[in-house]
Amino acid sequence: MKLDRRSRFLFFVLWGATWRAALSVTRYSIPEEMERGSAVANLAADLGLDVTGLAQREVKLDVFHSKKYLDVNKKTGELYIAEKIDREYLCPIKNAICYLKLDVVIKNPLRIFNIELEITDINDNAPHFRMDRIELDVSESAAPGERFSLPNAVDPDVGSNTVKTYRLSESEHFGIDIHAGSDGTKYVDLVLKKALDREAQAAHRLILTAIDGGAPTRSGTASIVVRVLDTNDNPPRFDRQLYSVDMSENSAIGTLVTKLNATDADEGPNADVAYSFTLYTSEKTQQMFDLNSNTGEITVKGTLDFEDMKIYEMHIEAKDNGPIPLTGQCRVTVLVTDMNDNYPEITVKSLKNTLKENVPVGTVIALVGISDRDTDDNGKVRLSMNRHMPFRLINSSDLHYELIVSEPLDRETVHEYEVNLVVTDSGTPPLSDNETITVHLLDVNDNAPTFPQSFYTIQVKENNAPGDLLSSLTAFDPDLHENQYLVYFIVEKEIANTSMSMLFSVNPENGNLYALKAFDYEIEKEFLFHIEARDSGVPPLCGNVTVHVVILDQNDNTPVIVSPWRAHGSVVEEKIPRSTDKGTLVAKVIAIDTDSFQNSRITYQFLQNTDATLFSLDQYNGEIRTTRMFSYRDARHQRLVVIAKDNGDPALSATVTIKLSTVETALKSYSDLIEEPLEYDIFSDLNLYLVIGLGSVSFLLLITILVTIVLKCQKPKPSKGAPPCRNSVISERNSTIADSTLVSNDAYWYSLFLAETRKGKLVVRQPVPKGSRYFVSSIPRSAGVTDTSDSAASTLQYSK
Repeated sequence: MKLDRRSRFLFFVLWGATWRAALSVTRYSIPEEMERGSAVANLAADLGLDVTGLAQREVKLDVFHSKKYLDVNKKTGELYIAEKIDREYLCPIKNAICYLKLDVVIKNPLRIFNIELEITDINDNAPHFRMDRIELDVSESAAPGERFSLPNAVDPDVGSNTVKTYRLSESEHFGIDIHAGSDGTKYVDLVLKKALDREAQAAHRLILTAIDGGAPTRSGTASIVVRVLDTNDNPPRFDRQLYSVDMSENSAIGTLVTKLNATDADEGPNADVAYSFTLYTSEKTQQMFDLNSNTGEITVKGTLDFEDMKIYEMHIEAKDNGPIPLTGQCRVTVLVTDMNDNYPEITVKSLKNTLKENVPVGTVIALVGISDRDTDDNGKVRLSMNRHMPFRLINSSDLHYELIVSEPLDRETVHEYEVNLVVTDSGTPPLSDNETITVHLLDVNDNAPTFPQSFYTIQVKENNAPGDLLSSLTAFDPDLHENQYLVYFIVEKEIANTSMSMLFSVNPENGNLYALKAFDYEIEKEFLFHIEARDSGVPPLCGNVTVHVVILDQNDNTPVIVSPWRAHGSVVEEKIPRSTDKGTLVAKVIAIDTDSFQNSRITYQFLQNTDATLFSLDQYNGEIRTTRMFSYRDARHQRLVVIAKDNGDPALSATVTIKLSTVETALKSYSDLIEEPLEYDIFSDLNLYLVIGLGSVSFLLLITILVTIVLKCQKPKPSKGAPPCRNSVISERNSTIADSTLVSNDAYWYSLFLAETRKGKLVVRQPVPKGSRYFVSSIPRSAGVTDTSDSAASTLQYSK
């Protein structure tokens, strides 16, 4: 039956590509227990659904308690009863409105409707009493008007269908009094109307009927037996005065300990005995045991623990139900037997959880105590470790162990130990417990710093900027804290009276190696020294590494033209006869470069040539030769600009300008031309400078010889290493210069150049590393003129 319909609303929610609609709640109301197939309402009409298309759409309704109470007829759209509905089953709460809420899901398209079906109560249940038989013991001395409570009847129906009144069968001695509780429940008391006479009637049997308010009404009955008790003149008596029972600890709650038996010679209520604890029974005992007052059964209520209490003593009283109760007493003793129910315990009484890694073997780490509250075998315990460690347990007494160091410790290998101690008893089955002791190892300075490599080769380009970082030499120390803090420094070593600390610097904190000066490959090519890393331990440990610094050559020196010689900024002038043959050597340009390898290889080119068809230049040896004979058309003055360029990147160069003048008269050969006029011209133009230079050099040479003689006469001092060698001037005529300092003197060099030139040699000077500033070589003039194939090789000589 449809009671009402509230306004409905429709909303859509996008779920993937499907629209889902939900209507407002539609409510119906029906009585319970409707027959199967009974129509509830036309759901299609109420929900606005097309009945014709309902058959093709899948309709689902919710299932409650595995039962499908409702279904929809797809042909008519009616909602009908699919299974009987029991309101008391669905809604066991009394006096509550019973609703059946369900969702109706219709697919294609998907729509969901919410329905609430109110289930109304019908009078389908009769009242019934919790007890079909009610027994009352009433003393024959009871006074009229005495009331006796009776159990009320219950009816699962609600409203007017529940219990409304009670009726009692005819009796001249008893009546009833009905009263209602705050929730409307009807209660009934049995009232004594007339004094009882046991001798006249020992028992009274009554029928109590409960009637509900339904239409038609339903009722339930209970029989009441009232036994008339005689006068109480005999006390209860136990069959034993002392009961002794053995109970295992941890017995299950509810386990029967014993059953007491007390009897009373009286009849009726005077013979009914109730059991209880007397005041002599402790509260602890009453918490552990439960006494059934009616049957006298003693059961376990708490957990029996042998370790807590071994003996329990109960004082029991039996009391009859007479108007003046009489009592009897007995004593019950419960002896608790031990079970292996206690886990053994570990107590660490003294612990050193931090040890130095160099602690001696045999050092005591901890004192460990073990215990077990059980007795006999259940209380016998033993201690062990669950895995191998550099520790050992020593049994110092029955229940005490010492944990000692059994092997040398190394923090760098294992910095912390988790020592798991296991204690096990001897019970059946055995019980065990464990305790974990954490031992931390403290670091000692037992590891010296180590470098990843024992030898480092560091390449540094010359002309580096002072302060450049060359490399980072970091050592490793596996120790901790101050034992790991490293300080780096250079092991002092002097080279050519120069300390390594003046050339290099190492950051004491991180080992970064820096250059303190700009290096010149032409002076110094390599350095070999040691760097030491020292930790901050006590005592400190150190490690060192050998460092080989190799200076790489850079193209930083410009070629110097040494032949033909000319004063700075001047032009070389030469005269040649116009009758010179083809291929005649007219001049030779010689340049030197103090760099090394590719940077010192010189090539020659014409930068300017008055007549490119007249002269040729060998790019390797610098020889300038005629490519043809002079003609009357050729200019008398030829200007040649030769550039000498090295092979560096970028290349550096020097130029020389040669003015060639042709003369008609025959001249001497080139070699003769160089020997006599050059000697006279150069000497005559610079004779003043030559005299001054030779005088200065002679004076310095004399002073040097005297100082050398004095030093040789002194006692020599031992030296750590051989001093660097000094280069001397080497010439084909064994002309030598004793001290490189003299070679570095410009005046001496100039005078030497003139002297060697006059002797028929071309003189070349070149800077050399480690000692002398210049390396001087001389070339015979004749060889320079006549020998063209070996001239380049003989021009420059290097010191090794």
